[in-house]
Amino acid sequence: MAELTPMMKQYMETKSQYQDCILFYRLGDFYEMFFEDAEIVSKELELTLTGKSCGLEERAPMCGVPYHAAETYLTRLVQRGYKVAVCEQIEDPKEAKGMVKRAVTRIVTPGTNMDAMSLDESKNNYIMGIFFDGDKYGLSIADVTTADFFVTEVDSNRSCLDEINKYVPSEIICNENFTISGIDIADLKERMQISIAKLDAHYFDDRLAVAVLLEHFHTSRLSALGLEEFPMGSISAGALMKYLIEIQKSSLEQFNHVQPYLNGNFMLLDSSTRRNLELVETLREKQKRGSLLWVLDKTKTAMGKRMIRAWVERPLLSVSQILRRQNAVGELFDCPMLRDTVRQALVGVNDIERLMTRIVYGTANAKELRALESTISALPEIKTALADCNTAMLREIESDIDLLTDVAEEIRRAIVEEPPFSIREGGFIKAGYNEEIDSLKAIMTDGTGVIASIEAQQREETGIPKLKVGYNRVFGYYIEVSNAYRDQVPETYIRKQTLANCERYITQELKELEGKILGAKDREVALEYQLFCALREEIAGQIQRLQVTAKALARLDVLCSLAHVAAEHNYTCPQVEGDGVIEIKDGRHPVVEALLDSGPFVPNDTYLDLQDDRCHIITGPNMAGKSTYMRQIALITLLAQIGSFVPARQAHIGVVDAIFTRVGASDDLATGQSTFMVEMTEVATILKDATQNSLIILDEIGRGTSTFDGMSIARAVLEYVCKRKTLGAKTLFATHYHELTAMEGLVDGVRNYSVAV
Repeated sequence: MAELTPMMKQYMETKSQYQDCILFYRLGDFYEMFFEDAEIVSKELELTLTGKSCGLEERAPMCGVPYHAAETYLTRLVQRGYKVAVCEQIEDPKEAKGMVKRAVTRIVTPGTNMDAMSLDESKNNYIMGIFFDGDKYGLSIADVTTADFFVTEVDSNRSCLDEINKYVPSEIICNENFTISGIDIADLKERMQISIAKLDAHYFDDRLAVAVLLEHFHTSRLSALGLEEFPMGSISAGALMKYLIEIQKSSLEQFNHVQPYLNGNFMLLDSSTRRNLELVETLREKQKRGSLLWVLDKTKTAMGKRMIRAWVERPLLSVSQILRRQNAVGELFDCPMLRDTVRQALVGVNDIERLMTRIVYGTANAKELRALESTISALPEIKTALADCNTAMLREIESDIDLLTDVAEEIRRAIVEEPPFSIREGGFIKAGYNEEIDSLKAIMTDGTGVIASIEAQQREETGIPKLKVGYNRVFGYYIEVSNAYRDQVPETYIRKQTLANCERYITQELKELEGKILGAKDREVALEYQLFCALREEIAGQIQRLQVTAKALARLDVLCSLAHVAAEHNYTCPQVEGDGVIEIKDGRHPVVEALLDSGPFVPNDTYLDLQDDRCHIITGPNMAGKSTYMRQIALITLLAQIGSFVPARQAHIGVVDAIFTRVGASDDLATGQSTFMVEMTEVATILKDATQNSLIILDEIGRGTSTFDGMSIARAVLEYVCKRKTLGAKTLFATHYHELTAMEGLVDGVRNYSVAV
């Protein structure tokens, strides 16, 4: 009976432990895949499928990728939703007795991918943990590349979906109950391209989950983490942490704090509103240009780009927190010299968050340590510039920026200015850092000179003018003599290799010198790597200082960006209150204005309150600008609540708890929903989730059906949102049903407006 070869037995044993992964199995200079994995990878990556004799009657399907290019192939698989287990050789093949030992050193999934080349520096790569117990959702959200870790709880499907839309994770891990919660899992996978993994029940055992958290954060109680009020969130966080530890084969030292938050801390923005307002990408082309983020994002750092995106997607509800940001923006707005100095200095700041994660994981190279040193060198100028600031947020940022001179000095002392990419071949430790390395380099330098002198000496003694001393990895050092001078070769030469037009020889002297030089090189390379790992580990121990500094720089970058945009586009500082009044004088649409080439944007006024001006019925011809005007009010309100200045001559913004929009005609025929059904579903959601403190934008309700049915629906919706006894929310209602204008005077709080063209 046929039996697997020893190597294939080792492969099959490893594969049995990682059934849900594609196994990258290291064989020499390649990662190989076999059987079904090989067939999948060859198809997905368009690689040639070959075969390997494995001891069975038929050859095993096989394909492979070079180890030095593996990250590119691995990333492409992960982006297609696959999990990849990387199996490395964990002992030196030269020293191995029998089979080289191998083990899986990491597992890469969409939410744990750390490849800098494949990740968008302007976006977080979130993984989300969801625990559903039938009544409430516990949510945890982490980014392994930046060490952000959030925890919250929500009590409805709509709120859970809002959190998913807020963070747009690339991967979700969940318990079985979540898959039967009523949330459309297929839609999350297909439309949002989220990889979803259902984990075994033991991950979500409350005692085990809490124990994982307490052990990781080195504390004895949840209250120290601020999680005592989040029992479901704590279970989700513990399950996510356990999953990440298993996947990353690491202790996750970069995660040293957790940020719990209440869902009510941020403005509610459902998926429809995010799309319709084009907050981070345009509705049709899915591009950044033409979105609100495109207008606001003038940040200089990758950390700032990620943070400004988070601010746009999570507007604040606390007036005091809004004013903290607004005051800082105001100071930078009023001091253009300070703003320009800081923005110029931020150009030299690299992505500390992701650099530190690579340092902690032990994957950073010498170039990346030098990039960190370069960033630290920019900090004194930034800290000095902020020294005389008055606003609380800028003072806090200045205090949080650690100059990290000890870290920078150690890197400068150890690493050459232009180190090579690889840390396995030496050449990156600076002269004077280590005596032994200096002496080994001296041996190699002297050896090179000795080789040259031997060549000259042998030419003179033998009379062979073209004799030369060379080197290759197979034979080491050798003396090469062309066939024309073969008769002049001394008897002391030992023939080593015959080539077409020359002979190669060795001598005892050359062999002894070779041992001395090559031994020095090997020792120097090994010692440099050892010293580098020690330095990297030492810097990893400073992660908390670096993380605090990184977040401070990100906040500063965002504040400077908002101040720069305000100055460039003539924005004004809004008055933000909790009184429910929205009053805008000469308001402009921030994106349309930025895109206009033909002339200035025509400004408009707005007044909404919770009394006599709750609802505006807006009429006017097609393409008159009704939708633009309504979106403009929503965007100005949202801008005010992220702490930004706004495009208006004057603005008073009463904080809203949510913005809801129903704009434009669209269908979802794949799921059997016509334009009318999509409209009715979205309207039903608005009527269910909105409160008196929400801002509602409704555009052409009822147009997807017959005229009188549509008018009846539009009137019923309008009455519901306007009347205080049912909802009474601030509402902008655009319609072609001019009959609805009769509601002014019949329903309290309704006002008619028309667009003049």
